[in-house]
Amino acid sequence: MIEAVIWDFGGVLTTSPFEAFARFERERGLPADIIRRTNAANHLENAWAKFERAEVDIETFDDLFAAESLALGAEVRGKDVLPLLSGDLRPEMVAALKRIKETFRTGCITNNLPNNAIGSASGRKLYVAEVMALFDHVIESAKIGLRKPDPRIYRMMVGTLKVDPNKCVYLDDLGVNLKPAREMGMTTIKVQNAAQAIGELEAATGLALR
Repeated sequence: MIEAVIWDFGGVLTTSPFEAFARFERERGLPADIIRRTNAANHLENAWAKFERAEVDIETFDDLFAAESLALGAEVRGKDVLPLLSGDLRPEMVAALKRIKETFRTGCITNNLPNNAIGSASGRKLYVAEVMALFDHVIESAKIGLRKPDPRIYRMMVGTLKVDPNKCVYLDDLGVNLKPAREMGMTTIKVQNAAQAIGELEAATGLALR
């Protein structure tokens, strides 16, 4: 029996930034996937990881990301990547979350950036706040200095929700973040698109979500 559904935010409740990364690379004549490869290299201690844990400021992040990307073939300034992160809300996923909330406990574990890192997109902040209010508990990496895939962040969530990991579903768009949840006993769903994710969520929970 499922007791809780735990969600990632970016790339799950919003569209993935990967398309914006690819467009940026094409427009600038950069090597394909240079941004994603920079994010993935030394993923526990690289510039991105440190920024999401709020260990460095934006200027340091900008310099570190530039150095790391240059080592992989082309310099990309960290500040140029930040505006690419704002995905569009997936209304069908938010609708599914609302239905899930009627039956199960809900949580959100998000690797995010310090406040104002992306700028003052007030419209985005408004809808993010509205969606975040749907969760029983939210854990943000930049606020606690801990980020996925550190197993401690998942343990914090199930401890706060007071649920057994074996009775939880966890959704994320990155396999590296799903692995610790799966090892704890959670049912995991790798989100590729809304229709696929909702279908798997229906199978896991037994609820009609469309």
